[in-house]
Amino acid sequence: MISNQILQNTIEGLVGITKLEMSVTDAEGRVVVGTIKDRKALEALTAEFAAGSERTAEKKGYSLYKIDDEQHLEYVLAVAGTGSGASMAGAMAAFQLESLLVAYREKFDKDNFIKNLLLDNLLLVDIYSRAKKLHMQTDAKRIVFVSECASGKDSNMTELVKEYMGKAGNRDIVTAVDENSVVIVKELDENDEDDIEKTASGLESFLEKGGLDDVRISYGTVVPEIKDVSRSYKEAKMAMDVGKIFFADRRIVAYNELGIGRLIYQLPLPLCKMFIQEIFDGKNPDDFDEETLTTIQKFFENSLNVSETSRQLFIHRNTLVYRLDKLQKSTNLDLRVFEDAITFKIALMVGEYMKYMEQIL
Repeated sequence: MISNQILQNTIEGLVGITKLEMSVTDAEGRVVVGTIKDRKALEALTAEFAAGSERTAEKKGYSLYKIDDEQHLEYVLAVAGTGSGASMAGAMAAFQLESLLVAYREKFDKDNFIKNLLLDNLLLVDIYSRAKKLHMQTDAKRIVFVSECASGKDSNMTELVKEYMGKAGNRDIVTAVDENSVVIVKELDENDEDDIEKTASGLESFLEKGGLDDVRISYGTVVPEIKDVSRSYKEAKMAMDVGKIFFADRRIVAYNELGIGRLIYQLPLPLCKMFIQEIFDGKNPDDFDEETLTTIQKFFENSLNVSETSRQLFIHRNTLVYRLDKLQKSTNLDLRVFEDAITFKIALMVGEYMKYMEQIL
């Protein structure tokens, strides 16, 4: 159904063009919008007309038209006046209203279709048949973006995202499947694949300029067919969650950049606790002092290079060696040995994951 505001604007525009008063009633004869003053007489007239079999009629100084939505009576249009002038104006207005109904129905159906597609609520045969009905290309490449604000979904986010994506044309679909995020299903041309990161960064900047703070954008991988869109959506959702844990300082995260983080994210918590227990002997990674954690982080950033790490920490090489020896005694892991370093790095990431999950559960 068309919103009353759109309907009112349309009728007022038609009245301004034709110079004839018009009103629209529902199938029971109740006035929805319009400019005709005698509403009581009009409602009785249109209710009687709606109950009859005529599609158009001229009664009591009015030209009347039935407006259908998929062969179901949705509205009755009343034009003040009869004769050829009123008849032509009424026919044009009726056509305009039916076109609006078609456009709004298709928009609603497409949004509903995309939501069910993202959530895997459709059979394969239904995906292709409904896509064809909605004039959506089934073999076009697509990618899914997810946008969020740290404080939850702002009421303006959906409209801002639609405004930004609307600049690229009408092939992209913006929708929401939960209370916290806005989802974009973007159709790609061959040249667009190189601009995915640019699209994400442009959207982030646009949302921040629109007054939204701490915006995060994630996206999945490019899929070749419409049936695979749900996979890209799941990847984008995972990228959003994993990014909050392991890439907290980044505002844009891609699924194919998650690395080992996406494997850890899928581990059950009991298994994580067992792993931490084995590696740290009951200790928590947070128990390390700030100096030790800084040393470890810088050592990893410099690919286990002792000289470069000591230089960046502004300490003597022997001081760094002493810290690493001290850490080895407490954990039985020597970070100068590649296998031990990998184990320690994974353990730290598992600890971050556990801490995040404890906060949200």
